[in-house]
Amino acid sequence: MSNILKEMSNIGIIPVVALDDAKDAAPLAEALIKGGIPCAEVTFRTDAAEETIRIMANEYPEMLVGAGTVLTTEQVDKAVEAGAKFIVSPGLNPKIVKYCVDRDILIIPGCTNPSDVEVAIELGLETVKFFPAEPAGGLPMIKAMSAPYHKMKFMPTGGINESNLKSYLDFSKIIACGGSWMVNKSLIEEGNFEEITRLTRKAVNTMLGYKLKHMAINIGEADLANKLSDDLEAMFGFEKCEGLESILVGGQFELMKSHKYGEKGHIAIGTNYVERAVYHLKSQGVEFIEESAQYDAKGNLVLIFIKNDFNGFALHLCKN
Repeated sequence: MSNILKEMSNIGIIPVVALDDAKDAAPLAEALIKGGIPCAEVTFRTDAAEETIRIMANEYPEMLVGAGTVLTTEQVDKAVEAGAKFIVSPGLNPKIVKYCVDRDILIIPGCTNPSDVEVAIELGLETVKFFPAEPAGGLPMIKAMSAPYHKMKFMPTGGINESNLKSYLDFSKIIACGGSWMVNKSLIEEGNFEEITRLTRKAVNTMLGYKLKHMAINIGEADLANKLSDDLEAMFGFEKCEGLESILVGGQFELMKSHKYGEKGHIAIGTNYVERAVYHLKSQGVEFIEESAQYDAKGNLVLIFIKNDFNGFALHLCKN
């Protein structure tokens, strides 16, 4: 997977933007960044697209800016010259795809059937857009269509919102989802960029799904940890589950026989996607203890500790 696709996967949500006036480009980019999504697919549906891309790319270099609804090679040239890092098209036009591939420009063309996917594979692509996602059959269609194509990844766009976002992203062959609900046209016309920031932050938090999983207290002695867990079980009927390093009581209270992180203990914060959560938190300046990272059998990050303690308690992310 290319570095740009990897970043898009970490971001998770790709805002699809259509601006009628390039004066809105800078405040919109700032609103998206503040909301936690440093990315935009600027569609060539309006005459302001090229200048919008140029402003966003030049004034906000930390932002991943691409061009959408690209229908001609001339638009590819304009978008790339303006600073676009990727190209998205509603359908699969072999001429445009080959033009981009020959120039090492990342292109994600729209596909809605196996024939399109096979053309994309023949042209050397590893990711395609599925558009319009919901009208074309949604997640069930992607799952059915993707089965024969083990290496192909998808970026669905069209009809995706907060209510169905997680169901799409839970499927391993989907790298990210395109959407426009957080960049509503009326909000842009009103200049209500604070609301766009709020909706963007809400979208990120919905995607990541943070929740308190359990709290652990450092006991330090196995015998004492066992006694205390027995007491809790006797008093409240909490079931206990003993492991090598700790005893989990009632599913949410952990007594540590030994400890490595946190003077007093640790607090586990669950998330739908640990790797995406790490990316988004790092963008806020949060640091992690890289050597604490744990992975599952498929190589997916499932647990990692945050560097700074929380009043004597360590914090770690884990999979919901």
